[in-house]
Amino acid sequence: MLPSRELAEIAVKALDSKKGKEIRLIRIDKITTLAEYFVICTGTSNTQISALSDVVEEYLKREGEMALRREGYRDGTWVLLDYGSIAVHIFSEEAREFYDLERLWRDGKELDLSGVLTEE
Repeated sequence: MLPSRELAEIAVKALDSKKGKEIRLIRIDKITTLAEYFVICTGTSNTQISALSDVVEEYLKREGEMALRREGYRDGTWVLLDYGSIAVHIFSEEAREFYDLERLWRDGKELDLSGVLTEE
């Protein structure tokens, strides 16, 4: 089993590989027991949101990790992939603005992804 940070970075790379937008990694283990990290990403269409969630599952499955839960909310405008120690949130632009997880979890620590993402 890989460390949580490594799993989160693999998820980030997977999202990046399918052109996910505004990818963020927030460390939340100091403020909640829900997970250690949130990975947040925006997809430009329902089709891309599905492709983004599929590629995250594919990348993490290669590492022997299976999602504990996969939930799609509001007709594919928000997908949650729960891996226990990391939670991957893939939103449409509207849903991301509405739920504004970065604001809700602002006490978490947003991590620098410059060494992980190919471009930002």
